[in-house]
Amino acid sequence: MLSVHQVGLAFGGTDLFKDISFLVNPGERIGLVGRNGAGKSTLLKLIAGHYAPDTGGVSTPSGFRIGFLTQDIPPKPSTTVWEEAASSFVEIKALEAQMEGWNEQLATRTDYESDAYMKIIEDLTHAQEEYQMRGGYTYQADMERVLIGLGFKAVDFHKALSTFSGGWQMRVELAKILMQNNDLLLLDEPTNHLDIESILWLEQFLSDSPQAVILVSHDRTFLNNATTRTIEIVLGKSYDFPCPYYKYLKLREEIREKQRQAKANQDKEIKQTEQLIERFRYKASKASFAQSLIKKLDKVDIIEVDDEDTRSMRFKFPPAPHSGKVMARLDGIHKHYGEKHVLKGLDLEFVRGQKVAFVGQNGQGKSTLVKILAEHLAHEGRLEWGHQVQVGYYAQNQAEALDGSKTVLATIEDDCPEEIRKSARKLLGNFMFAGDDVEKKVSVLSGGERGRLALCQLMLNPINMLILDEPTNHLDMQAKDVLKQSLESYEGTLVVVSHDREFLQGLANMTYEFKDGKIKQYLGGIEYFLEQRKMQSMREVELQQDAKKQLKVEAANKAAKQNQPAASREDLKQTEKAVRQAERDEQKAQEAFEIAHVALDAVDQVMANPVEFKKVSAEPDFYARYEALQKASEQAFQGWEKATGQLQIRQAEWEAIQP
Repeated sequence: MLSVHQVGLAFGGTDLFKDISFLVNPGERIGLVGRNGAGKSTLLKLIAGHYAPDTGGVSTPSGFRIGFLTQDIPPKPSTTVWEEAASSFVEIKALEAQMEGWNEQLATRTDYESDAYMKIIEDLTHAQEEYQMRGGYTYQADMERVLIGLGFKAVDFHKALSTFSGGWQMRVELAKILMQNNDLLLLDEPTNHLDIESILWLEQFLSDSPQAVILVSHDRTFLNNATTRTIEIVLGKSYDFPCPYYKYLKLREEIREKQRQAKANQDKEIKQTEQLIERFRYKASKASFAQSLIKKLDKVDIIEVDDEDTRSMRFKFPPAPHSGKVMARLDGIHKHYGEKHVLKGLDLEFVRGQKVAFVGQNGQGKSTLVKILAEHLAHEGRLEWGHQVQVGYYAQNQAEALDGSKTVLATIEDDCPEEIRKSARKLLGNFMFAGDDVEKKVSVLSGGERGRLALCQLMLNPINMLILDEPTNHLDMQAKDVLKQSLESYEGTLVVVSHDREFLQGLANMTYEFKDGKIKQYLGGIEYFLEQRKMQSMREVELQQDAKKQLKVEAANKAAKQNQPAASREDLKQTEKAVRQAERDEQKAQEAFEIAHVALDAVDQVMANPVEFKKVSAEPDFYARYEALQKASEQAFQGWEKATGQLQIRQAEWEAIQP
């Protein structure tokens, strides 16, 4: 178990976070969420021991092992993919070397009866037992499984790692960490360099792994599928929710709404009490009554609403200039790098108003085709542009390509037309650069801030064909939502490369899958593509719709067998009764969870108080009681979730038998 207790850290005199406390139990999968700049990556580095906290501390049991995947791309080693992946098995490799040495000695020595010879046999036997215990006889099969799961092919295993891009090198780093026998995995944006298939594989791997996990990701679907608990960092504070991401969103809003209502009621009561005090405090006959009200008011615990960071981008793409119907036509496009043929004779056409998604494994040519369209990359074949096409382009490394020596304001002023230069500050304000922020050097901006600045550049000139290559890599969830809303209302032609399933849902109406130098067209968005590839179930709403349809069929079949109408008056009465009971059960389960959560919050508040925590932590059963409260909260939430599911089933049954 890992304990983070009242951790605080400040940079430049400003608190990044303060008094953050939580426990990580064996096997827990925790999603760490918050805005860009909230301190998520810094907190992971602090847990990993890369930073020392200003206050508080992180404690772990003896021998506790942590694996940490950072966003930093490692240097390109001269080893092969297989050799680099195998380097994570340090103990197994050391045992192999020892065993090999002892076997050589046994093969060459002839003093079979000597104590030294028997000692070698004994040492070799112990080493073989430890080798088996550490997975020495299966680790190569595990390596192959993990590398293939992350997108490598068997023919890639013995290629030099330096021949692969930084994104593929990061996959090897991820593979090494996944294969190590760690107690806790810290994963910072592990999906940034993964395609959809590899993301799905990683979701399943983490779900099956006994290791505890804390992961930071801006991929909502991945977070929801890979975690069972959510910790939110907001304005330097942490909030703990015993549920995956989508349920956390609903629960967080419900809790804050109840806090707002409770605070409003309390404020009203306090105001009324203050009015009574003011009315009676100077009357001799009521003075004692006024004093009792004052004492009562002094004892009131003021209700506080959980902090919320409501800042967001605000922008909308300008109207797309008029163009011809055909935006671009590609005939026989071929591109190779040496002997590697990335694109093989592609024929493709983009039409006005079309919204297209490019998907597929990394290295299959998506970005190459984008560069042919937007950067005039040399190629074979013919590219013909339509009438009055004006292209806007967001490259995969657009944020990193910004000039670090310029200020934020100068970056925009130097690129914008003269007529809108005077509005540069207002435009930057829409992208959350306010006040002195515009005078910051680009070199000191975070990845998310650079991403917002690069998006701001796209707004400077009218465009009717927008090409985006992984635009969400450095954006937090709120920024992604704003970008998606803007793209949904964009009137021009859109081509977007992304592995973020939620971002693509409802955005694209045409999907092209890149594989082995060719493309396959899917006449629908990402949901249709995933359905066709049988990679993932349809969204929850569609599953519920299918369930309702099935219930209707079952109800009709049951009625036919009984030779009676599909829904008699008695059927309607009994089903309605079941719905009402399910509603009561769901309400009770919700109340039980709220009671359990309040009890857990009370202990968390004690842990946040240094004086109180010192008292209670000395109690021998404190941590056991705290874990019991956590477990009770989780069980209560699961009970609520189950009751909600039963209610949905009963409601579906009710709808199924409606005349």
